[in-house]
Amino acid sequence: MSKIIFNEHQQRVLEANPNVASVSDRAIQYTPEFKIHAVKEYQTGKSPSQIFSESGFDLTVIGSKKATSSLNRWRTTFRTYGEEGFLKERRGKGSTGRPSTNDLSAEKKLEKAEARIKYLEAENELLKKLEALERQAKKRS
Repeated sequence: MSKIIFNEHQQRVLEANPNVASVSDRAIQYTPEFKIHAVKEYQTGKSPSQIFSESGFDLTVIGSKKATSSLNRWRTTFRTYGEEGFLKERRGKGSTGRPSTNDLSAEKKLEKAEARIKYLEAENELLKKLEALERQAKKRS
């Protein structure tokens, strides 16, 4: 979380920027379109400060470190998920959680089933050995 705390006037100024989705006293949520635009601009050789300044942000208010760290996060997201990473929510209630098994190929499903069977067989063997040891301990006492 940022150490910068935005006052009401700064929040109103930031909210007026079309590249901002919402602002709290400590955080700015940028629009997905701006994030995509910023990453593409960075790839052309522009600096984070230059990108944010050209997009109407006052770097004395948000801080140049915030611009750099935000852009670094967005670049990682862009590299991993592409543009879709900004357009689809991947956190909280909007998240889909574990990847669905419905869209797995038949080979992958079979592979997962075989691994599960192997695990369960090993678990069964362990329980059988444990029962045998318990029986032996009962006979001795």
